Amino acid sequence: MRVGPASSALVWFDQRMATEQPSAPVRPVGFDLDWRPAARPARTELRGAHVVLRPLDADQDAESLYAESHSPACAGMWTYLPYGPYHDPDELRHALRGFEKSEDPLFFVLLPLAAERPAGVASYLRMAPEHGTIEIGHIWFGASLRRTTAATEAIYLLAANAFDALGYRRLEWKCDSLNEASRRAAERFGFRFEGIFRHHMVVKGRNRDSAWFAITEDEWPAVRAGFREWLDPRSLDESGRQRRSLGDLMRQR
Repeated sequence: MRVGPASSALVWFDQRMATEQPSAPVRPVGFDLDWRPAARPARTELRGAHVVLRPLDADQDAESLYAESHSPACAGMWTYLPYGPYHDPDELRHALRGFEKSEDPLFFVLLPLAAERPAGVASYLRMAPEHGTIEIGHIWFGASLRRTTAATEAIYLLAANAFDALGYRRLEWKCDSLNEASRRAAERFGFRFEGIFRHHMVVKGRNRDSAWFAITEDEWPAVRAGFREWLDPRSLDESGRQRRSLGDLMRQR
């Protein structure tokens, strides 16, 4: 068929041009999800066999947290945190009052049940319930909490609450790439290293490259089983020592 005004050149028109479109390229996409957004964590208590996590109370907790975090055993603890150390309990209390009001991060104080006094802090942060991602951070263990079953159980309780109770798909752990202790802890707790974000932050006037770690929902059942086996009293030998390290249990899964 030819169309066009009499004074112009004739244009050939094929009727198929109006109905046929070039095939769109097939591009890869992610797998489908039967997804509902996760819930935001609440200011509520998380209780285990060795430790309880409760919402931070600045006025109530400052004295104990200062004593726990400013002893010689905690030298260097503040190096990679974006705040601290503090001159006295009152200065820490002032900072904690700001933490107490925060919704994201959402701060908890850690109380080993053997002593029933605040000995550390942890938080949920960078919450994206619509995507099912959440991070744990601002973690600092005081002198009496370090290298204890209570400290390990505190991380387990935060992870279990995120995955099992709140419905998250991904739990993140980030730290300064130079913080070897935090990187070792992340892997011991079952997080997988995902890479370095270069020039990620400015902390205390210094560059911070951040190491990223995560546990995903499909990895969580094996990680949970590792925690539970390690926390089971039957995992202790006759002298009360762990038969296997948590890191070994995580690696075998």
